[in-house]
Amino acid sequence: VDIIVVGIAQAARAAKQATTTIPIVMVAVIDPVGFGLVKSLARPGGNITGLSSLNPEMVAKHLELLKETVPRVSRVAVLWNAANPVEVRLWRARKAAAQTLGLRLIDVEVRTPDDFAAAFSVIARERPEAMLLVGDPLILGQRRPIVEFAEKHRLPIISDVAEFPHVGGLMSYGVHLPDLFRRAPAYVDKILKGTKPANLPVEQPTRFEMVVNLKTARALGLTIPQSVLIRADQVIR
Repeated sequence: VDIIVVGIAQAARAAKQATTTIPIVMVAVIDPVGFGLVKSLARPGGNITGLSSLNPEMVAKHLELLKETVPRVSRVAVLWNAANPVEVRLWRARKAAAQTLGLRLIDVEVRTPDDFAAAFSVIARERPEAMLLVGDPLILGQRRPIVEFAEKHRLPIISDVAEFPHVGGLMSYGVHLPDLFRRAPAYVDKILKGTKPANLPVEQPTRFEMVVNLKTARALGLTIPQSVLIRADQVIR
């Protein structure tokens, strides 16, 4: 093939291991420098370039937004895929951010769909005041049972993907993924016309999206601060 386009860090790593000559364009890959995919954002080097979606430094945004929206929160259950190396790196950054904000994170790990029943039992036992979820494919694939569990236990959910508030989570804040996919063909075009990937800087996200579900807020007895509502790109009523 003339070029390979990849959508997540694991795919980018596999492609890089498979070839050092075929150009690779990343789309929505988290922290490509931290995972050794490129030397730097400005000068990627090698045969891989493209667009990143999120850096570990940004995970604090979700906790900050959660605390602004639900000021009483002090214990947050983080349901995450411990088999995903990207999430392992983000977990470390998330713990550091929580300490700064005075929040306690409850570590709830899953690795397969069979782990969710036990994970729900842990969350019910620990009695957190909110849940933080990321758009890992494993977590996203279980979004409906997760939201049903949260509704039963009256837990507000914040996530980095809009799929959660659309099925009943409280809110999301994250990169607008369609924007990254629209920008990716420009990389493909330049490379096919002769530009080397090593000379094309990796772009970071420029467009973010916040979704707030007011129906869920009312069901939970929460009043979303006006300072949050005015920043929302979409409000589900």
